[in-house]
Amino acid sequence: MNASAKSGRPDLELHGAKTGNCLRAAIGLSEAGLLYKIRHVDLGRGEQRDEPHLALNPAGKVPVLVARGSVSAQAFVLTQSSAILFYADAEAPGRILPPHADRTRIRALEAFFYFTSDVIALNGAAFSLRGPEFSGAAAALTERYVAAIVGSERFLIDNPFMGGASVSIADIAAFTIISAVTRHLPWSQLRRLAIWHDRIGRRPAVQTGMRAFDEKRETVD
Repeated sequence: MNASAKSGRPDLELHGAKTGNCLRAAIGLSEAGLLYKIRHVDLGRGEQRDEPHLALNPAGKVPVLVARGSVSAQAFVLTQSSAILFYADAEAPGRILPPHADRTRIRALEAFFYFTSDVIALNGAAFSLRGPEFSGAAAALTERYVAAIVGSERFLIDNPFMGGASVSIADIAAFTIISAVTRHLPWSQLRRLAIWHDRIGRRPAVQTGMRAFDEKRETVD
C-alpha cells in the first residue's frame, strides 16, 4: 500500500513537461506535502495531441492532474495549473494558503491573481506573438509585464513573502514566471525582489518541483 492510500488521499499523477504552468503545479503539490507521480508528455513529439492525452484534456495542453482512488470510482481530472494549486490547498489546508477565516488568505490571493493576470497572462500573450511581424506588440507586452514585476516589490515591503508572513500560491506563481524572464529584469533596482527570489529558490519543495520534469524522474515525494 502506498503512502497516498495509507493517508486516505487519492493517488496523484501529474502529466506535463518542463513548462511554467507545469512547474507551478509541481511546486504547489510539493509545498503541500502531497505525493505525486510524474507522467512525461513529450511536447516536441506532439504527445499532447495523442488520443490518451486528449482523453484527459481535449484541449491538448499541459499540465493535467489525475487523482485516482478518491471517494468516487471515477478519476478526478484537472487541466488548469491554478486549479491544481487550489486542489493542493484543499488536500492540505494551510500549507500553501492561510485558512479560510483568516484575512491574510485574501491578501495572498490578491498577490496570486496579480501575477497570474498582470504578469503570466501578458507573458503568454507575448510568447504567442513571437516573430518579426508581431515584434512591436510582443515588445509592448513584455514592457508591461516587466513593469508589473517591478511593481510587485510593494508586496514585500512589510512581509517576507508575496502573500504575507508565510509562503503561498502567490510565491509559487511569482517565482516560476520571474525565473523564466529573469534576463529582462533590472535586478540592481530590485533589492527586495532579489532577496525574496533567493529565499524561495532555496526551499526544498521548490527545488523538488522545479526538477519534477527532469528526464527520467517519475516519482516525487
